[in-house]
Amino acid sequence: MTQEPVELVIFDCDGVLVDSEWIYCRVDREVFATLGAEFTEEEMVEHFVGSSHELLTSILEERIGRPLEPGWGAPFRQRYEDALDAELTAVEGVADVLDTLHVPYCLASNGSHASIRKNLTRVGLLDRFEGRMFSARDVARGKPAPDLFLHAAATLGVPPEHCAVVEDSPYGIQAARAAGMRAFGYCGGLSRADRLAGPRTVVFDHMRELPGLLGTPLG
Repeated sequence: MTQEPVELVIFDCDGVLVDSEWIYCRVDREVFATLGAEFTEEEMVEHFVGSSHELLTSILEERIGRPLEPGWGAPFRQRYEDALDAELTAVEGVADVLDTLHVPYCLASNGSHASIRKNLTRVGLLDRFEGRMFSARDVARGKPAPDLFLHAAATLGVPPEHCAVVEDSPYGIQAARAAGMRAFGYCGGLSRADRLAGPRTVVFDHMRELPGLLGTPLG
C-alpha cells in the first residue's frame, strides 16, 4: 500500500518539545501525597504522562476516595512554576529538527494555551510555533480523543491522512490513530517503547531520527 505523503507534522509539547514530563511527575507525586494519594513512579508514568487535566483529576479522585473542588490545583501552582523555571530544557535535538524540517508543522497539546506559551518561552522555542499552537481547551475532548488533532489539521487545511503526529504518551498515540493520522512515538523520555508501539506507528528514541523517518533528511 502506498504511504500518503506527510504534509503536516503535529508535535505534542510536553515530553516532545520540552523535557517537562519528569518535572511534572515529580511535583505531581508530591502534590498528590499532600492530598492523601500515594502513587509509585511507575504508576505516575502509566496514568499521568500525556493525560488531560480531567483524566488526571478523575484518577486522583478515585485514589483518594472523594471528589476534589474545582480549581483544586491552584494552591500548588507555584510549585510547578518554580520547578519549571529552574529545570526545564528543550528536548535534546528538537531545535535542530525544527530548523531543518521541510514540512509545515504545528503543536497540539492537552495543556492550556498559557502553559504551552510559558514552557516554549522558557526553552526558546515560542517563535517557531506562533500562530500554530492548539490546546485541548479549543475542543470538546482532549487526548485520547482525536478532536484536538483533527481540529489542528482542519484549521491548517491538511487532510488527516497527510498528517504525522509526534507523541510520547499512549494517550497521544491513541488520539493520533483515532484521527487517522500516522503516529511517531518518541520514547527518549519517560515512556517505554512497548507502550507506544502499534498500528500506523513508528517508535524512535532520539529526536534527530525524526526527519529521516518522515522522509525528510537532516541538512
